[in-house]
Amino acid sequence: MVSSRLYTSPVNHPETSLIMPVHGPPSLWAPALRALCSLSPAPEQIIVVVDVPLGIDDMATLPNGALSVTVPYASGPATARNAGAAVAEKEIFLFVDADVVIPPDTVQRVGEEFARHPGVAALFGSYDTSPGDPDFLSQYRNLMHHYVHQCAEEVAGTFWAGLGAIRAEAFRAIGGFDAAYGVPCIEDIELGVRLRDAGRKIRLIKSLQGCHLKRWTPVGMLKTDLWQRGVPWMCLILARGKARTDLNIGWASRWSTLLVYFGVALLPWGVRSIVWGGVALTALLFVVGLNMPFYRFLAQRRGIGFALRSIPWHLLYYLECGLAVMLALLLHCRDLLRHKRARKS
Repeated sequence: MVSSRLYTSPVNHPETSLIMPVHGPPSLWAPALRALCSLSPAPEQIIVVVDVPLGIDDMATLPNGALSVTVPYASGPATARNAGAAVAEKEIFLFVDADVVIPPDTVQRVGEEFARHPGVAALFGSYDTSPGDPDFLSQYRNLMHHYVHQCAEEVAGTFWAGLGAIRAEAFRAIGGFDAAYGVPCIEDIELGVRLRDAGRKIRLIKSLQGCHLKRWTPVGMLKTDLWQRGVPWMCLILARGKARTDLNIGWASRWSTLLVYFGVALLPWGVRSIVWGGVALTALLFVVGLNMPFYRFLAQRRGIGFALRSIPWHLLYYLECGLAVMLALLLHCRDLLRHKRARKS
């Protein structure tokens, strides 16, 4: 059900429709919605997409004048964002995740960037350096996301919908998000790939940042790195036959993954031999050296102890990346065999 009240804003060019999909209990997304009430200037249109009907108390959480769109339960963020875009009326679609608190000047910043770069079809930002959850793992993971985006090229080859905007015309021209991704996955990355393949330009705006509220757990990290990001992303790369070297798939990350597996593979021999143990340790130390700028960044932000504590988790992350590559290769080979058999039959 869609209400008919709209925001008004003094900003004339370009006009913005802000789209936020929400899922789960209000405690998970209420802070992000409250932040929308402080936007100055406000977007011309705010659309909140929910997968369950909102009660009276929940409706009070919505910004005054926001549209409320309901989608089938557990349809996933791709479907939810498409549903919001279907009723959006403005020139710019600004997507914000429900666990991201954006600063008051976000709409103005996004409008200025599009005005400054008229040839750009989409842009996105990153998490800031003050994650909402105080837990160590949550701080580490969100700071890693921030660091990766801050070190990436501004001319981007992908898209991020946690805090990202796209021109309505470009969004509709490529058909929006792929609804086949029924869970939080790489639907934004895949959309960015199609944008680039269509000759559209995407920019990473490093100063455009939001506070991430998510609480990370070891199980959640494994699930995300393997099945929600790593394997689907690698399958997408294999299907296209090419990959850019920005964000998490840069050369330092690739070498780090290879060296971590090399070092871990030698550990059984290292227990019996000082020589092999030294080789394994050297490989892992090379990984630390390759990632020293990241650890230095962590030390500057959270102290040396925090940076040292992050190293084992970072090595585990690279193990997950390598496992994701292997699983994706197996799935890709399986699909090739199925396609080959289908052509023969």
